[in-house]
Amino acid sequence: MPDQISGGGRKAAACLALLLLALATGCSLYGGVMPPSPSGDPLNRVHGVPFYAQEEYQCGPAALAMAMTWSGLPVLPDELTSQVYTPSRKGSIQPDMITAARRRGRMAYVIHGADSLSSEIAEGVPVVVLQNLGLSWYPVWHYAVVVGLDRETGEVILNSGPTRMKRTPWRVFENTWGPDFWGLLVLPPSRLPAVAEEKPWLEGAVGLERAGQPAAAREAYASAATRWPNSHDAWIGLGNTRYAGGDAEGSAEAFRRAAEARPDSGIAFNNLAFVLNELGRRDEALKAARKAVSLGGPQIETFRRTLSDIERAAP
Repeated sequence: MPDQISGGGRKAAACLALLLLALATGCSLYGGVMPPSPSGDPLNRVHGVPFYAQEEYQCGPAALAMAMTWSGLPVLPDELTSQVYTPSRKGSIQPDMITAARRRGRMAYVIHGADSLSSEIAEGVPVVVLQNLGLSWYPVWHYAVVVGLDRETGEVILNSGPTRMKRTPWRVFENTWGPDFWGLLVLPPSRLPAVAEEKPWLEGAVGLERAGQPAAAREAYASAATRWPNSHDAWIGLGNTRYAGGDAEGSAEAFRRAAEARPDSGIAFNNLAFVLNELGRRDEALKAARKAVSLGGPQIETFRRTLSDIERAAP
């Protein structure tokens, strides 16, 4: 989907009235049935989410601040405005929301769909959602934070606009949330979502590195390696970030685990050789470097240089 921007203000109220009128006279476009709770509880509520009223066009900073403060990093909407609000567009685009969270050392994890939303709320994780409070041909984009699902009443509980704990019928919410059903989790890098998948989590860890948050990235890779112990990429990322943080012994162990996970990975053996050599364990380093060269691949010249450097450093 193209990146959407959030808007709001008085136009949103007018368009919302039109949308509710349309929904009241028709059936749900997407089923209209709230997904069951993984815990079996009829009411799932997220605790510890602050409320910041969303002023005109400022729903992006407010929603992100609510999620970020819940994650253990207190922040006010005004502190995020310059990072996520685009004055010319009078709103916030999703990539800026993600980048802002990463710049503060938080994992920004995107989910899609009602089942994922239900799973995260059941685990006590708030979900930032992007709604269209207008019409398909006249969209009014708006960020809100889902903080609960009440299956007895069939309502979604949101921090939205000027209203804390706003209750909205699931059918209405579903139609404003679709068709993309985009949601954003803002988490400490040590906490994986209930619906976490390896590839997007690791992409988020790379995003933390690029955002200049090496410690958070290292924690995210460690979380991934714990959840997916056979993940070559998680161990490579952990090895790289441990090395950058001055933990050569930990780095070597991570690269060793990467090599065990993927015995055909020249990168794992090359990196292991490099770190072992720095640690003064030359015989082990030579063995790993020769293994990398024997495996070949697109980075064969790098592997050969590593082997050559270790051989030249011989006493």
